[in-house]
Formats: sequence, C-alpha cells, structure tokens
Amino acid sequence: MSVSDKLAQINADKAAANLKTGLDFLASNKTKEGITELASGLQYEILVMGEGPKPLATHEVTCHYHGTMIDGSVFDSSVQRGTPASFPLNRVISGWTEGLQLMPTGSKWRFFIPSHLAYGDRQLTAQIGANSTLIFEVELISFR
Repeated sequence: MSVSDKLAQINADKAAANLKTGLDFLASNKTKEGITELASGLQYEILVMGEGPKPLATHEVTCHYHGTMIDGSVFDSSVQRGTPASFPLNRVISGWTEGLQLMPTGSKWRFFIPSHLAYGDRQLTAQIGANSTLIFEVELISFR
C-alpha cells in the first residue's frame, strides 16, 4: 500500500467517524426539550424570538454568529471578532439558507447542522473535517 493510499484510508476513516459521531449527536439532540427538527435534518433551538420580517434566500443578511464543533470547540465567530458578517443567503451552506429564512429579524437561534447541509464530505479546514456536524448560534440583525 502506497503512502497516498494509506493517507486516503486514514481520511476515509476520519470521515466515517465524523459522520457516525454527528448522526449519534443529532439523534440524541432532537429528543431534548426545545429542539425542532425539520424534514431536511436541520435542527434548531429558539434562544430569542424576534418580531421583524423574515429574509428570503435572495436577500443579503447581516448576522452575528458563533460556530462550534459538537465538542464545543470554536471554529469561527463574528461575536469574538466584534463585527457582524453580511452575505447573500443563497451563497452559504444550505443549513444556513434554510434556517435563516425561518427567523424573524431580531431573533437568535441555535442551529445544529448535519454534514449534508454543511460542507458534506469535503475537508474544509484542519478543524472542520469531512462529514462534520456543525453548531451555530445565529442572531439575525437585518437583511436587504
């Protein structure tokens, strides 16, 4: 077996482990009080319910967010940077596109995003491996 074959096997094993860990986490998480699971597999928890309008996929949203792995380690956070982020809602991971359209402006929700609604089988960073389940606390500030 070549070095590249061994590396490919290690990566495949990590991806399979990430998928199983994520599925197990989501199966347990959906039984908790306050968690809603959608048909897509996206789960959310309402932390603060806003009263403003809801964005469409074609809008540009401005949000504060805090992204963690299921072990709690932070991989990205506009909150820590102190500056909200703005982006077209149809140009982000599908878990965000689906979830944010449900949120009235002024809301803060926690999303539990299965890998198929995040980055799928792609190794995004050293921290976000293939088949990773992601958790985001998202505050919808505004959209246009």
